Amino acid sequence: MLIDTYGRVATDLRVSLTDKCNLRCTYCMPEEGLQWLAKPDLLTDDEIVRLVRIAVTHLGVRDVRFTGGEPLLRPGLVGIVERCAALAPRPKMSLTTNGIGLRRTAAALKAAGLNRVNVSLDTLRRDVFKTLTRRDRHQDVLDGLAAARAAGLTPVKVNTVLMPGLNGDEAPELLAWAVENDYELRFIEQMPLDAQHGWKRDGMITAGDILQSLSTRFTLTDEGGEERGSAPAERWIVDGGPHRVGVIASVTRPFCSACDRTRLTADGQVRNCLFAREETDLRAALRSDATDDAVATLWKLAMWGKKAGSGLDDPAFLQPDRPMSAIGG
Repeated sequence: MLIDTYGRVATDLRVSLTDKCNLRCTYCMPEEGLQWLAKPDLLTDDEIVRLVRIAVTHLGVRDVRFTGGEPLLRPGLVGIVERCAALAPRPKMSLTTNGIGLRRTAAALKAAGLNRVNVSLDTLRRDVFKTLTRRDRHQDVLDGLAAARAAGLTPVKVNTVLMPGLNGDEAPELLAWAVENDYELRFIEQMPLDAQHGWKRDGMITAGDILQSLSTRFTLTDEGGEERGSAPAERWIVDGGPHRVGVIASVTRPFCSACDRTRLTADGQVRNCLFAREETDLRAALRSDATDDAVATLWKLAMWGKKAGSGLDDPAFLQPDRPMSAIGG
């Protein structure tokens, strides 16, 4: 198993399939100038499936989420999902996406064995979407969400980051829309993941701000810690149910003590935390004909050194040296 010195066991694997994205969200990457990974540096489809197999059969991983960049830009995505679905034991599989390509791929992904999707959408307003993402693709995301729901990739979760002066007033409107369309909305505090290092703690919209805004329109009942488990989102029942809304307070209420995640970057590095500065190179091991047992041992050593926390609750926190698109959310 993947255990660390604090007794946490990682059973949830996040796999970044590519560093590329077809949006340029202001809180994630600059509009231009990022150096993309060269194709030889990326894990191949076979390497990804092998690492997932090692994680599932040797290391106790039960959940696999494919991320990016934008994972729908990976040409072999459906095949990767299908091959991972054939593993024994079979992991639960999900996908975090911006939703732009879901209208054409949702049915194929469901048929391949994907269980559900998380879709990033920060606003219901086309003009604000264009400002936030630097692309005019709002309707494509809405169409993708509808396609995911129709294909049965449920529960469809919608991830939203609120930013002052842009979409900071939209929380109640977004929740009403999510309830109407049977999506599970999750607000995420803005984290220091932008390559241009523009994040500032002062003025950020906190979990407390979000809950206060939602309470002007809805009655929220805390679901409680027992239901939460190791999930990052604290959840509230909306107006007595059945719908729920989540808040991921990574900055103001870190959940590191219950973290059960391990991460693979698009170029085959293990990160034991999204904000870790140290990486362990599994790609080099694969390409030097290491056995599955040897790769598993490297992975275990990488996770053993995991720190107690991310450091986000430290006002002096320094942003990581790799953009989010290269690490995976």
